[in-house]
Amino acid sequence: MEILAERAFTTRQTLQKVEAGDSMVAIGIYAAVLQALGLIDGLGELAAPNQDEVGLSLADENLPQRVRLRSRRAPDA
Repeated sequence: MEILAERAFTTRQTLQKVEAGDSMVAIGIYAAVLQALGLIDGLGELAAPNQDEVGLSLADENLPQRVRLRSRRAPDA
């Protein structure tokens, strides 16, 4: 743990908070830990909009519905 903390440029206490999922730890620390573990490539996929099934379905629900306009009749001549 000490080596990982050193490679991530953080303290063991902060690393323990990362392991516990503490929301008060800055995202940069999480990125540094992922880098030290060789897992940084997965960070880009974490919030990838095209992989968020719930977000995509919510966005689809909010799309406007197709509206059909009434056809105008030609005035009687």
